[in-house]
Amino acid sequence: MNNNEIEKIVREVLQKLSEHQSNANGGLIQTSMSLALALKLIERIEAKAAEWNMRVVTAVSDASGRPVAVHCMDGAYIGSFDVALNKTYTSIAFQMSTAQLGRLSQPGESLYGIQFTNGGKIVIFGGGEVLERNGVIIGALGVSGGTAEQDTNLAAYGKSIFEEVITCL
Repeated sequence: MNNNEIEKIVREVLQKLSEHQSNANGGLIQTSMSLALALKLIERIEAKAAEWNMRVVTAVSDASGRPVAVHCMDGAYIGSFDVALNKTYTSIAFQMSTAQLGRLSQPGESLYGIQFTNGGKIVIFGGGEVLERNGVIIGALGVSGGTAEQDTNLAAYGKSIFEEVITCL
């Protein structure tokens, strides 16, 4: 390998790294779930919610469970704010959808009672999804405002378009 080839590879690696960095008060920080990505995903979910005649709160958190963005559609339930955020926390904390955790936490199942842990932040009904890219967890999505089935379907829609949203940025 000559110097030009090595330089080209280094530039490509640096470019990939810069795609996941943003300026912070103290310098550059690594980000996987950028605000722009979270907002674009929320925009698409809100459009689908409107098609389905739903008024929801949509939350997106990064891979550490830290909220990146939360949107409340006009007319969404006030209580849906905390529920949507807690769905992202739950999905990140247990690396699965809240619907899946709900099935595992039914009486007689191995995780029965888990909803009483973590200071009451665990949600065991649908609407929370882990967001991955290339097998790596980037963050989580929480949707609240409809029935458990509606929230589950809307969050599944969000998860299904996540890769497409990333490519649009």
